[in-house]
Amino acid sequence: MSGAAKPRAAHTLRLLLGDQLDPAHSWFDAQDGGVVHVLMEVRQETDYVLHHAQKILAIFAAMRDLARQLKAAGHRVRYIAIDDASNRQSITANLEALMAHYGAATLQYQQPDEWRLDEQLRTWGAQQPFAVEMGDSEHFYTTRIEVAEVFQGRKQWLMEHFYRRMRQRHQVLIDAAGEPEGGAWNYDHDNRKPWPGKPELPPDARPTHDHSALWATIEAAGVKSFGHPQAGQLRWPLNRAEALAWLNHFIATTLPHFGAYEDAMSSRSERLFHSLLSFALNTKMLRPQEVVLHAQAAWHAGRAPLPAVEGFIRQILGWREYVRGIYWAHMPGYEGHNALGHTAPLPAWFWTGETRMRCLEHAVGQSLEQAHAHHIQRLMVIGNFALLAGLDPAAVHRWYLGVYIDAFEWVELPNTVGMSQFADGGLLATKPYVSSAAYIDRMSDYCAGCHYDKKLKVGERACPYNALYWDFFARHEDTLGRNHRLGMVYRQLQKMPAPQREALRERAADVRARLDEL
Repeated sequence: MSGAAKPRAAHTLRLLLGDQLDPAHSWFDAQDGGVVHVLMEVRQETDYVLHHAQKILAIFAAMRDLARQLKAAGHRVRYIAIDDASNRQSITANLEALMAHYGAATLQYQQPDEWRLDEQLRTWGAQQPFAVEMGDSEHFYTTRIEVAEVFQGRKQWLMEHFYRRMRQRHQVLIDAAGEPEGGAWNYDHDNRKPWPGKPELPPDARPTHDHSALWATIEAAGVKSFGHPQAGQLRWPLNRAEALAWLNHFIATTLPHFGAYEDAMSSRSERLFHSLLSFALNTKMLRPQEVVLHAQAAWHAGRAPLPAVEGFIRQILGWREYVRGIYWAHMPGYEGHNALGHTAPLPAWFWTGETRMRCLEHAVGQSLEQAHAHHIQRLMVIGNFALLAGLDPAAVHRWYLGVYIDAFEWVELPNTVGMSQFADGGLLATKPYVSSAAYIDRMSDYCAGCHYDKKLKVGERACPYNALYWDFFARHEDTLGRNHRLGMVYRQLQKMPAPQREALRERAADVRARLDEL
């Protein structure tokens, strides 16, 4: 930033990170000519893990859109593009230069959601000669430490306990007597249907953006990525107005069927009845409170059934806040958990989608193509295979963090290390979320036409999930054998004749030895 013309002085700089794109934040309630709002595209953020091309492109495009909005509203903005000659490619290095450039006395930033950024800004800020102040992002229902306070002294931190407290505290789907609407807290039993092809899928009304020029700039700057950028037809909301329009479309056309089919998977549809709101939520273009209120209003108006609305609200008011609390209570260090000692590298097809397993070909391929897969694809197809095959949970975590457009570490890490890979030893999940081919066949059409036979447990054409499933429990009996939720599994395993168990072990060992070839 040296060599530039002397700027108009500013007393305060305000940093906006790439996931803090809320134009309704109180920072913007009034104009102040002495305040400069700073947004920056930096290699620090593109390079700390290998990211999907769409994720980089969409965040940069949304940041640029917010900068335009703020300028149009009369706020001072300093935007540092990825290819700016003065860009030091580090958040703190750029801030030091900007503070000197503007002669500012105070730097303000909103509370980061990722531990690495929180630690970086806290440590750096303590060493500066100017005032450094951290404020609230004004986004979440809870504080960082609230979940830890709820579960203080408990061995397991079960989400259902937290979720019920949140429902009562915020009076969401609670009747006049203080009881849950409909008489139940949870309607999971109504929300586990495969999709038979009916009802018809709602239209995809998301906006289409052409950011080919921005993508060319990103590539020319040397940023590495994977997956398809879809630069000429980027299908994600990039500002609050677009996000609100998509929210309203989801509530009106899709929410009524979300619940029944939220666990379904189909090769005929990438999204089925899922909201695809998580990118807008996690970049703070939408606030969780307004999303929950929209869904609750749909039920009160008779436009969506209670099981669908409750299941949707549980993901936001319950699970999203809960995993954030898990993250902040156990960082740093949570990313290094590996309770089952898994060390296998990711198969090559995690980067190409080229595998003969039809379920993984679709789920991984879709992730690479669209930077998105819904929660059951992530948990019960990709994550299930990774856990059964013994893949390194840290490598799985980095892949999930990079591949999904909505993945920021605070929400992705507990979902991957805890829920998906059971690497935290059961803090978050009461049992490993694994299955044989039977579950995937029940909830999808993936098994039809697959190279592998869902019914076979051993042999070259046997579905890899089957032998891996039984061998997983056999290999980890010392760790998992006393888990009361797995009693039936271990009773079945113990009843198997020794030759059958040995055949399963040999098939599983062969699968794990040839992961790249599956």
